[in-house]
Amino acid sequence: MGYYDNIPEIETNLDGSDLNIGIVMSRFNIEIGEGLLGACTAELVQLGVQAANIQLVTVPGALEAPITLQKMALSDQFDALIALGAVIRGETYHFEVVANQSAGGLMQAQIETGIPIINAILTTDTEDQASSRMSQKGKDAARAAVEMANLFDKLVEFE
Repeated sequence: MGYYDNIPEIETNLDGSDLNIGIVMSRFNIEIGEGLLGACTAELVQLGVQAANIQLVTVPGALEAPITLQKMALSDQFDALIALGAVIRGETYHFEVVANQSAGGLMQAQIETGIPIINAILTTDTEDQASSRMSQKGKDAARAAVEMANLFDKLVEFE
């Protein structure tokens, strides 16, 4: 028996039936973005999120995602948000700038707004790596969004 056996725990809840989910997808590397989007939306629907309760917004690239997600979070229309896209390493330092700044911006937006923002912007060395990861990452993002939205709803009871 562990020391934690008698500690109350909030159980994982993957029921998306009452949730509103926003998705921001980068159009740069669009084939990867659409692969992420297909897997993500299929999983959201599988988890009970109504298609009418999923809002998709597209932006030019990964650097435009954080400000768009922050604006969506401040609208009070969404229980959780998801960022989709791909930043693929090239021959310049630009990859590091885009990957780091987009991830940092997403983290800042969720902390400032209190709305869970799931980062499913792939950062890979090659397009093949991104292609091989997009289906699982899209599915994982959907599951994380539903889980975090339900968790945050439950945590309101502690305020």
